[in-house]
Amino acid sequence: MAEMGPFQYFICGGFGGICTVVVGHPLDTIKVRLQTMPVPKPGEKPLYSGTLDCFKTTIRNEGVRGLYKGMGAPLVGVAPIFAISFMGYGLGKQMFGPGAGKQYSYLDYFVAGAFSGIFTTVVMAPGERIKCLLQIQQGSAGPKLYNGPVDCAKKLYKEGGIRSIYRGSGATLLRDIPASGMYFLTYEAIKDYVTDGGKNSPSILGTIFAGGAAGIANWAVGMPPDVLKSRLQTAPEGTYPNGIRDVFRTLMKVEGPAALYKGITPVLLRAFPANAACFVGFELCKTFLTYLSGEANPV
Repeated sequence: MAEMGPFQYFICGGFGGICTVVVGHPLDTIKVRLQTMPVPKPGEKPLYSGTLDCFKTTIRNEGVRGLYKGMGAPLVGVAPIFAISFMGYGLGKQMFGPGAGKQYSYLDYFVAGAFSGIFTTVVMAPGERIKCLLQIQQGSAGPKLYNGPVDCAKKLYKEGGIRSIYRGSGATLLRDIPASGMYFLTYEAIKDYVTDGGKNSPSILGTIFAGGAAGIANWAVGMPPDVLKSRLQTAPEGTYPNGIRDVFRTLMKVEGPAALYKGITPVLLRAFPANAACFVGFELCKTFLTYLSGEANPV
């Protein structure tokens, strides 16, 4: 099978992103409901006793559709980001790969994946800044500073122009470059193993395992800089004059190294099925495009 070009990677990556949201959104709904449920009064039972109880209660009261509430926004946002990420990876393979007909090394996969992280940062950095600011105000008792994403973007621009909106871009790059490298390296390495170096087509189970493992590898590498990025992007102006270096020093001094992996457990639980779905969708779309290409150019 011929290597796909960046445009094909863009299409298949976008479809994979849609699959990621469809599979991962129910888990995100449960996470948010657990995080935001009211604190029980003395002697009162909590609204949900845990993850499984929240899942059962939601299904019982609202049906399966209740798990997919609010999916429209991430569907619109995540699919293009995945499309751009995979396109960057495809372009990276062309630029840094060994050439047509030659076997890619693990280093080739990592470099191409790391290159894709630059593409996603341009899109993700302002979105991450806005998302984090909106998320932290949800739990505050005082009046809301921002009335949604558009209002937040307008106020940030008024406060400091484009520079304010893109605050934390360096930290986002610090996260996405190595994490994306590990993401694609892990998937390709496992896929090469289960397909005997590409001689066979990947099975569904093989793709699920490779994709899920890629998601875990991504966050195992990306979690520490993600914590630093979030704290930098949500801190009041002037808190960290030297940027991420000050964030790191303060965090190490006050909380210690364990703080770099706060929240890692739910992130990893969601990462495996969501990214397994992403690569299953990617491979299905790739097969479909190959079929169309064969139909259009019969041998």
